[in-house]
Amino acid sequence: MKKIHSSTIREVKQHVSELLTKELPTGLVYHTIDHTKNVVLNAEKIARKESFSEDELSILIIAAWFHDVGYISQYKGHEEISAQMAKDFLNAKKIDQESIHLIQDAIRATEIPHKPANKIGAALCDADFMHLADRRYFEISELLRQEWKKTGVNPLKKQEFAEVSLDIFQKHTYHTSFCQEHCAVLKEKNLELLKKIILRRQEKKKPVSDQYTTKSKESTGYSRGVDSMFRMTARNQINLSSIADNKSNILISLNGIIISLGIAFLIRKFEETPEIIFPTIVFLVFSLTTIVLAILSTRPHISGGKFTKEDIEQMKVNLLFFGSFYNMEVEDYEWAIKEMIDNDKYLYSTMIKDQFYLGKVLARKYKLLRAAYFVFMFGLIISVGIFILVFIHL
Repeated sequence: MKKIHSSTIREVKQHVSELLTKELPTGLVYHTIDHTKNVVLNAEKIARKESFSEDELSILIIAAWFHDVGYISQYKGHEEISAQMAKDFLNAKKIDQESIHLIQDAIRATEIPHKPANKIGAALCDADFMHLADRRYFEISELLRQEWKKTGVNPLKKQEFAEVSLDIFQKHTYHTSFCQEHCAVLKEKNLELLKKIILRRQEKKKPVSDQYTTKSKESTGYSRGVDSMFRMTARNQINLSSIADNKSNILISLNGIIISLGIAFLIRKFEETPEIIFPTIVFLVFSLTTIVLAILSTRPHISGGKFTKEDIEQMKVNLLFFGSFYNMEVEDYEWAIKEMIDNDKYLYSTMIKDQFYLGKVLARKYKLLRAAYFVFMFGLIISVGIFILVFIHL
């Protein structure tokens, strides 16, 4: 085996990128240049963790670049086409035959079921299927379903595709120590989620009697009246929150002006009339207390802004409130929303909780606002009363 120069790998990258960008048939939305790039990155990661030599790494990277170019000519059996295209290109570059045979063997090993003959083939097979342990698995797999549909290879509905995917999960095994150790847990989580999705869709398709449909408490066929109720309740609570905030702003502005005027005008009178110091202080304290209560009523409270897959599975997260997701990546939030949309029970439970906690926030606002008005009213009465007593005794 002769050393493969880095310049050859760069030429392979450029050649394959041009092929997959310009000549890939319409409809291939999964097996694209982006997929190939991801496989190359995965292969590099596996090779580093598996302590590949530089020569083995070079062979693996070239195989990763070429492993899907056969899709340009045909869909089924593309592995053999890819291996031949790699051979033709590498022969033109004067690469030694031993290296070419290893590259071809690795590419052929990616045919399902995987049967890698050596560590290079094992690494490439694992790199090609690391998406099974990706947190974006369901988004990625949907691209494959769309590809099968658009190309006519295997047009399946979502439930049918999920069942095929389940079979792939159950039959697939990782070959390298790195993937067995670091991908097994995430793969298992995706498998469990896939099983739940299949079970949920099967339950939705079960025939039910008219009596069950109309009377069962477990039914998820909510009427339009329920949706209207949620919209009306949300609108009313938002309006009440806006009213509370406006009232708080009025108190803050009014008492801010009172404090400013009190300090500006009354303090100048302290030397002439020291008797007004006490009523002035009482007046300012009540105004300041009112401002503090009004500010507290408008102060927002948010949580950590993160959730986990377990939280979604257990339907613990309110995805309708920004405080639950503002620290998450958009891919994770999109996945979670899709999970909620596909589950009527979770969706309506979230809407109910959203209304409940919005009501709790409103209750806190109005309690503090009521206290602020109470302090302002009695503070004004007490302060004016003290001023009157002071001026009577002057």
